Amino acid sequence: MKTFRHSKKMVVTLVVSVAACAVAEMGDVRLKGYLGDRLDAMILRHVVGTDVDYITAPFLEKTERRNWWQSEFWGKYMHSAVPYLQYLGNGERGMGNGERGTGNGILLKAAIDRGIDRILASQEPNGYIGNYPDELRCGEGWDVWGMKYTMMGLLHYFDAYRNNAGKREEGRGKNEEERGQKVLDACRKLCDYVIAELGPNGRRGRELWQTGNWTGYASSSILEPVMWLYKRTKEQKYLDFATFLVKGMTEPESGPRLLDLALKGVSVADRNGHGNKPEAHGGYVMKHNRWKSYEMMSCYQGFLEYYEVTGRKDLFEAALKSAEDIVKEEINLAGGCSCSEAWFHGARKQHLPYLHLQETCVTTTWMRFCEKLLNLTGDPKWADELERTFYNAYLAAMKADGAEFAGYTPLSGNRYHGQHHCAMHTDCCTANGPRGFLCFLKELFRTKDDSMLLNFYGSALVKGTLADGRKVAFDMYSLYPRSNRTRLVSHTENVGEVPLLLRIPAWSARTEVKLNGKALAGVTPGRYFTVKHNWRLGDVLEISFDMPVVAHLLEGNVAFTRGPVLLARDSRFADGDLMEPFRKRIRDGEKMPTFAAVRAPSDDIWMAFSATLPIGSHHENPEGALPATVFFCDYASAGNTWHRNNYYRTWFPVERSPLD
Repeated sequence: MKTFRHSKKMVVTLVVSVAACAVAEMGDVRLKGYLGDRLDAMILRHVVGTDVDYITAPFLEKTERRNWWQSEFWGKYMHSAVPYLQYLGNGERGMGNGERGTGNGILLKAAIDRGIDRILASQEPNGYIGNYPDELRCGEGWDVWGMKYTMMGLLHYFDAYRNNAGKREEGRGKNEEERGQKVLDACRKLCDYVIAELGPNGRRGRELWQTGNWTGYASSSILEPVMWLYKRTKEQKYLDFATFLVKGMTEPESGPRLLDLALKGVSVADRNGHGNKPEAHGGYVMKHNRWKSYEMMSCYQGFLEYYEVTGRKDLFEAALKSAEDIVKEEINLAGGCSCSEAWFHGARKQHLPYLHLQETCVTTTWMRFCEKLLNLTGDPKWADELERTFYNAYLAAMKADGAEFAGYTPLSGNRYHGQHHCAMHTDCCTANGPRGFLCFLKELFRTKDDSMLLNFYGSALVKGTLADGRKVAFDMYSLYPRSNRTRLVSHTENVGEVPLLLRIPAWSARTEVKLNGKALAGVTPGRYFTVKHNWRLGDVLEISFDMPVVAHLLEGNVAFTRGPVLLARDSRFADGDLMEPFRKRIRDGEKMPTFAAVRAPSDDIWMAFSATLPIGSHHENPEGALPATVFFCDYASAGNTWHRNNYYRTWFPVERSPLD
């Protein structure tokens, strides 16, 4: 298969959901350089390479009797396939097409359309789309969870066709509008089925939160696409059902308790019990525990969608408090979280070899959670969190050729293939992985009313449209975060004064911004810095970040970060024992001036650094007392060969004394 190092970059066009209460308009982004290569590879080898017949077959067979979750794979695929088709469509809004798209775009569009046809063909007269026989539906397994993802897949398809309808020749636009309406009607029928089975006085005789596992988290997360459906149809019955779902998620003593426990300040890892008797075995499937990371955050996504329509601020506060607790108690230096997909106060335990760290589904869902909070609050700290996760836990989980995602990504050890779920040659993480890159792309550059926002820095051509129709564009050149410098060149002219808001990362203590060579004052870490300027073609904006290597100590162990990037030692450097202890002279928060960027030894390592450090066990010897030079790379590159003989470490032991 061809390599992508010199492949043509794709223009990223991100479609705005008309019904979403977005605070900003997503711009057009064309990524270049390292990230562009990673994106290209992932789209071709993963998204375009997905066998849509394989992931839709369970819907046609309806033979699931083991309470498994095959029915989530297609919806997750659609969540990324439809937006990535826009990229392959060479910047054209709508579904993309063969005339302006590439051969890969033609293949992807055919796969998306075929998948939709197979899903619609599987729908029963009562509206059900899934793979369970009737007697097992809406019960103990993942049936409702699967219907949630099916609704999401259908609505992504509908949005794309709706945006495309009428934008080409009249007859074709009409056909696309009719096709989009057919898909929306199928989503309506599916939601109506769920209401009839599990809504008020439902046929199944149980409430929706009582189905599935994890105290109803998985099933209750259907709130998010129910709200999407309401926003697109404005039909009151869907808002009424959403209100019914929220009651189940907040009021029953043994239910999800996603409101009161959050507002009381109960940490996400401490919410088991409180009205029920949770299992203590720690197994993957548990009926009553509330520590499941992925599903909890998915429920809070629904809360935020409901808040946008109803203004229920208590739901927003519960989601916000939970996210803040996750940052404090769970997020590690790689921006990842979870052990065996559960909350476990992981931030304070990240130096230890815990089981099944950083599930990719959790990583991707955390990125979506941060993206939503960034849009609702405008607080750049959520962009800081999204960036940290993207450059570390997320890129680390992606195989170097883009073909798949690891199920779990340890902070030290090996990278390797994920699971085979549900007797299929795929898994939830491989299906979910491409959604994470979208969070980064959608937040990289936006327009808001009559201003522009730049959240992330990397080589890209970015374009946008202001509220009054004026066009803006910049060419951004940067090796960030490998380099601490970014250069923007204006392609904008004749638009008058347009403010550009730059996210200044909280970790950059001293950031310098220059416009056409003149330094600008007032730059503050952790805030947006506004550049007010009458932009002309060729204006140059230069940004220099303060990006020292910083030491982090935790219970006798040390790790190092540089800007948003966690550093790691890797066996490919062949520079000694990775468990060799550091000496006690390193302090927490200390800047490490002996780290220096060096040429990477191979193309599969993105960033490389040499570091002369106090390391080694025999410093009573005059020779052993001298510091040693070892090498580090970025965490995303560490172990990325996915070979068992390629191992890495991020946390290192610090020697102890008799007083410790």
